[in-house]
Amino acid sequence: MSAPRPWRPAEGGGLLLAVRATPRGGRDRIEGVSTDAEGRTALAVRVSVPAEGGKANAAVLRLVARAAGLPRSAVTLEAGATARSKRLRLAGDAETLAARLEAALPR
Repeated sequence: MSAPRPWRPAEGGGLLLAVRATPRGGRDRIEGVSTDAEGRTALAVRVSVPAEGGKANAAVLRLVARAAGLPRSAVTLEAGATARSKRLRLAGDAETLAARLEAALPR
């Protein structure tokens, strides 16, 4: 059995993705899947920009869109604009998006 993943199909199509972002993290990259003390999983990402004026959020959206093979406009921030923990919505086929995110995880 594989470990739980931080994404799930969204009502109405697409995928909901839990993300744990680290701004000023050196370079933009996906680090893997993290699990918090309550057992919730999130896609751990680092972005090089600071969390000022929405710069880190924009960088997270670009990074996730690139990993999922989507245009930036197909990824929206649903929750967590001012927090490290965020929920994103990805537009498209849930199975295809999940496979692309799985492939983007570091081995």
